Amino acid sequence: MLMSFWQQLTLSTFAFDQWRQVSLLHRLLAPLRQWRQGSWLLPWGDWIGLALVATLYILAPYVSTTLIGVLLLAIAAFWVLLTLTDEAGVGMTPVHVTVAVFWGVMALATALSPVRGAAVSGLIKLTLNILLFLLIARVSRQPRARTLLISAYLFTTLPVAIYGLRQYFFGATALATWVDATSELANTTRVYSFLGNPNLLAGYLIPAVMFSVMAVLAWPRWVPKGLAALTAVINTLCLVLTLSRGGWIGFLLGGFVLLALTVQYWSLWFTPFWRRWAMPLLLGGSAAFVVLAVISVDALRVRVLSMFVGRADSSNNFRINVWAAVLEMIRDRPILGIGPGNDAFNAVYPIYQRPRYTALSAYSVFLEVLVEGGIIGLAAFLWMLMMVFQQGWVQLQKLREIQSIQGYWLMGAMASIVGILGQGIADTVMYRPQISTLWWMAIALVASYYPTLRQGKGRDFQLDS
Repeated sequence: MLMSFWQQLTLSTFAFDQWRQVSLLHRLLAPLRQWRQGSWLLPWGDWIGLALVATLYILAPYVSTTLIGVLLLAIAAFWVLLTLTDEAGVGMTPVHVTVAVFWGVMALATALSPVRGAAVSGLIKLTLNILLFLLIARVSRQPRARTLLISAYLFTTLPVAIYGLRQYFFGATALATWVDATSELANTTRVYSFLGNPNLLAGYLIPAVMFSVMAVLAWPRWVPKGLAALTAVINTLCLVLTLSRGGWIGFLLGGFVLLALTVQYWSLWFTPFWRRWAMPLLLGGSAAFVVLAVISVDALRVRVLSMFVGRADSSNNFRINVWAAVLEMIRDRPILGIGPGNDAFNAVYPIYQRPRYTALSAYSVFLEVLVEGGIIGLAAFLWMLMMVFQQGWVQLQKLREIQSIQGYWLMGAMASIVGILGQGIADTVMYRPQISTLWWMAIALVASYYPTLRQGKGRDFQLDS
């Protein structure tokens, strides 16, 4: 009974490779598929889609959110064109189903929102991000395309991180009050690079660290591996120098996941002794290193200890007051919330806010989902996360059997999701487009492994591209 429930929950018995063949809508689109066969460009559609997505990630740290929105609109339109002219039986995964359910709940929350007009804006933003997810999940089915996409992101993070280090050594003007004025670190430089906010920069660099570490293992030849190692070091240093406590939490959680998955991935080659002790020794040693660093480095120690002083820290006090107001918002609309997006939040929050504690979000991803989509929205969100990690684990074990280098990208994606969620415990920079696009990219990368494995093409994972 329990096994049957788990199979239904994870959609293990659903025939995803057959659903479009019996779809009436897909039959009606047959003329479009015939038109595609005569097109010069659409046979290269996946590579054109990859170029559009890569352009988005290359420009994201440097351009306005308006231009990012325009690029997302272009990506959405191109995905629609590819999908309407596609062959049957391609692309649908269990992750896609849970993402669709999450979107459906948010659409219902929008329809029933007390500030429907504002919620529509948030739903449009969510829809654009999900369409980005759909295109990435499609184009990344090819191992070479997957590697090229991640490489484009990593090469973009390098100048971002280098500029952040330059700010640390030569100074940078704080664009806001980022450190408690009474703290020992009141005059310390918090780097923000081209993103304008240290917490936002930290969130942007969390996936960069995870993927650059994996690139050391996945990229062939020593020169690319050396470049990947340099990128990992520079990204890590810049992330630490943001002094973002949420970013540090995300970095540590993502790092632990990355280490644990890597050890498990390599355990096929271990002796019985190391199979038993490698994981405890690695995680224990990593924890000891973190504790030693916190004890030894003054700036780290001050920022870490500030997490535990409650309202004595101004940032903590601000969040506590915002959370109290958000909990009242949830209490008044617990089932489907107020609808998605910061516009809906800004329309309702002033009714509940404490004096002098204006906020643009709930300062917690989980509270944000709960206030936007209610209990049903949070349940859909958690189901989506469960499916992502369940599918990621199942697919990783299949890759582990052949020790494919593509498994390293999968581990990087899973660690990135954990890292961004870790930062989101007490922050909502995940909703900024520079990070939300990375969040959906990581989920799409996990989903991209499913169709290839389902069709028995495991040999594709052995490509060194």
